Amino acid sequence: MNGDDEQLLRGRVYGHDHDDPGPRPDRRYAQLVGGPLDGLLLDITDRAEEAPVTGVPLRTELGRYGIGGRAIYTPRPGDRTRLDWSGDIP
Repeated sequence: MNGDDEQLLRGRVYGHDHDDPGPRPDRRYAQLVGGPLDGLLLDITDRAEEAPVTGVPLRTELGRYGIGGRAIYTPRPGDRTRLDWSGDIP
C-alpha cells in the first residue's frame, strides 16, 4: 500500500459502501490504529460499552495473508475509542 492508498482510507468507515464511506453523526466509532486498516473507523454503535473488550478480527486483503485474511484489533488500555493492531491471521 502506498501513501495515496493510505490517504484514501483515512476517515472512512470499515465495511461501508465506497459511494458513502464517511461517518454518520448518529453513530459511534472507534479508530483503527496501525496495521493494514490504519485510519479506518469501526462502527461500535450497537456494541456494549464503547468498544469490544477483546480483539476483533476484521477481514482485509491488505494484511499479511491477502484475500481471506484478517487483521486483529484490540482496545487500547485507557482509551476504548481506539483499537490497536495486534497482528494478522489467515
